[in-house]
Amino acid sequence: MLKTLHLTFILLSLISFIGRVILSEINPELLKLKAFKIAPHIINALLIGSGFVLVFQGNWLSGEYGWIIAKLLVLIAYIGLGLFVMKNQGTKKWLAFIAAMACIVYIGIVAVTKNALFFL
Repeated sequence: MLKTLHLTFILLSLISFIGRVILSEINPELLKLKAFKIAPHIINALLIGSGFVLVFQGNWLSGEYGWIIAKLLVLIAYIGLGLFVMKNQGTKKWLAFIAAMACIVYIGIVAVTKNALFFL
């Protein structure tokens, strides 16, 4: 149940981010609405909270946990890239967007494989 909830928050977070990027291009005025400012923070807080609960519920800190640290570091990079995407325009914005999406893919693969260096 908690894992399903966590996966739902992941999907909502991605939809929210991609939707806000699209809105920033076609109708940036909508992003000034209170709902578009608050909702992503609530979704992401619930996502991170459910992730922490899963880590402790799964007792994943008792063994090798480098993969969890890798996910957290890449999550921080994703957040930074997301901020950059939302505040900039042009080629740099889209390169940062692609990098942010690559972070999400990496986090997903690490979550499934429990291996931060799966590419080696």
